[in-house]
Amino acid sequence: MSNKLKIGISIGDVNGIGLEVIIKTLSNPAILNYCTPIVYGHTKVSSFHRKANNLGDFTFNVINHANLAQPKKANMINCWEEDVKIELGQVTEIGGKYALLSLERATADLVNGDIDALVTAPINKHNIQSETFKFPGHTEYLQEKSGSKDVLMFLISESLRVGVVTGHIPVSEVPGAITKDKIVNKIKLINDSLKNDFWIEKPKIAVLGLNPHASDNGLLGTEEADIITPAIQEAYSKGIICFGPYPADGFFGNGSYKQFDAVLAMYHDQGLIPFKTLAFHNGVNYTAGLNIVRTSPDHGTGYDIAGKGIADSTSFTEALFSAIHIVKNRREQEELIKNQLRTGGKLVETQFDIKDDAT
Repeated sequence: MSNKLKIGISIGDVNGIGLEVIIKTLSNPAILNYCTPIVYGHTKVSSFHRKANNLGDFTFNVINHANLAQPKKANMINCWEEDVKIELGQVTEIGGKYALLSLERATADLVNGDIDALVTAPINKHNIQSETFKFPGHTEYLQEKSGSKDVLMFLISESLRVGVVTGHIPVSEVPGAITKDKIVNKIKLINDSLKNDFWIEKPKIAVLGLNPHASDNGLLGTEEADIITPAIQEAYSKGIICFGPYPADGFFGNGSYKQFDAVLAMYHDQGLIPFKTLAFHNGVNYTAGLNIVRTSPDHGTGYDIAGKGIADSTSFTEALFSAIHIVKNRREQEELIKNQLRTGGKLVETQFDIKDDAT
């Protein structure tokens, strides 16, 4: 039996670029040296995208269950039987329906332990809404399905990691949604993820302010003094190395982010605009805090280029490798904890030294 990780892949909106970047990624035979991919969709839909984007003669190995996946092939589980009307670049009810069928089947296998991680291709957050999906996005859906208490939208790349306190909510609601406890929890989630998922022994975290110039000593707002600074102080008192609040514009503009292992932004665009500017093609969206592992590319459905064969698959490929890396790190961490209980901590210290040297 192969000991390679089984990585599930949901196809996202069938009218977008999801299957294009999936096929482009899996067309590289070297991928099979690192994992056994299992795509949740349908071969007819895959064939349509392969032909529309001139992606050669790539084919999937069709299976009925993740346990039947062939380790030397890209596998696909057909999640429905009927034909699907594909309208590339269009927002349709059908696009959302089959994106959800793919996601539901993949998530069920992930929660049941039949696959080791999930990489999600982009969905449209509007047409996927239904009686069984009433969530702002993947993050909240997977939080509920996995029974996880709190989660963090964590954008990661080789040079930058950015988390957000508030996610998919209107900007007008951001100030009211920011509390001291929420900021402390998000700082803790970042700290735990950096340690357990990325093996950074002593993470250093930067926290951004909410207002322009981080309020300029109260001239432009009070959230920094009343909420954000006390949260940073509380987290620091608990042993988390964190600093701030920093003005968001200058922080990224002068390269200060390079001095930290991660950055916590107060709201979606404050964190994602600089992240996508600096790491758009190789960035990955990771949901930290889940008891399962889920990643995704940092782009959307790409309706405007769907079917043109020009979608860049780099971010999706990075998402796949990030999922593999995080699962392995978590499992090594679990083994180290077991060894620590048996050896009084000596083996754990040795392993951390080796890992730090390697990175």
